[in-house]
Amino acid sequence: MSAVHTPVLGAEILDALGVRSDGSYIDCTVGEGGHTAMLLAAVAPPPRVLGIDLDASALATAGTRLASFGGAVTLAHGSYVDMKRLATEAGMDGADGIVMDLGLSSLQLETAERGFSFQTEARLDMRFDQGQEQSAWGVVNRTRERELADLIYALGEEPKSRRIASAIVKARPIETTSKLAETVAKAVGGRRGRTHPATRTFQALRMAVNAELENVQAGLERAMETLKPGGRLAVISFHSLEDRLVKVFMGQESRDCICPPKFLQCDCQHVASLKRVNKKVIKASDEELRANPRARSARLRVAELLEA
Repeated sequence: MSAVHTPVLGAEILDALGVRSDGSYIDCTVGEGGHTAMLLAAVAPPPRVLGIDLDASALATAGTRLASFGGAVTLAHGSYVDMKRLATEAGMDGADGIVMDLGLSSLQLETAERGFSFQTEARLDMRFDQGQEQSAWGVVNRTRERELADLIYALGEEPKSRRIASAIVKARPIETTSKLAETVAKAVGGRRGRTHPATRTFQALRMAVNAELENVQAGLERAMETLKPGGRLAVISFHSLEDRLVKVFMGQESRDCICPPKFLQCDCQHVASLKRVNKKVIKASDEELRANPRARSARLRVAELLEA
């Protein structure tokens, strides 16, 4: 297990949200409590913060870390897709700021038996919520070859997806992370520079198991329903598919008209509900990258909910 978790783009999140003592905030993926602790410690007295996570183990770790903040923090086991309901159940009437950190937590990566990493020997798993039935084992061993290839190509952006899917099917049953990584490496011909050849495949499987893109889309929509007017949404993504989804969503919701360019006259009656705070994506500083190399792929986008 890692030492005290340092949140990615922490200073930038605080700057974006402008945390106030009388404000209410939601950390949609509380993880080990890094961003939540940062929000609580930003001002005195601390604001109200609701921390949500699908991972019960992460919530337990966060609970220990955040215990000193007492009643200022509420932790909820669930998905950020349900943030509006969870906020209501916590007695929070809307949020002044919402953080969505879409990255995999250090705790998940470093706990071998969770099966997220190809660097340790473990049964294939990759579930954020240990209570759900579908796991990476099921996807790897039960998905048809063509569907598996399409999944690896679409979610992992892996150009050799068909070769990889064929190798996986021939090697079934595949029980462990190391066996899967070995199978993929042989299929694509060994290492490609500094990146392990199984990286994209593992990413694709994790995203499929946890329906990540579908949940991000739904989470963005729920965030707009949960924010107070003038409240801000800050989203940190770590790969191009999620960042593209966030960029398109914020761009679309910040325009009055979303009709196709070929339309000569607006017919959509769409009204902008967001204002983009940063039109250019925010990345980690050189100083942060030296201290935390994992931040190199982090991308932050911020938007503010307009008055109705």
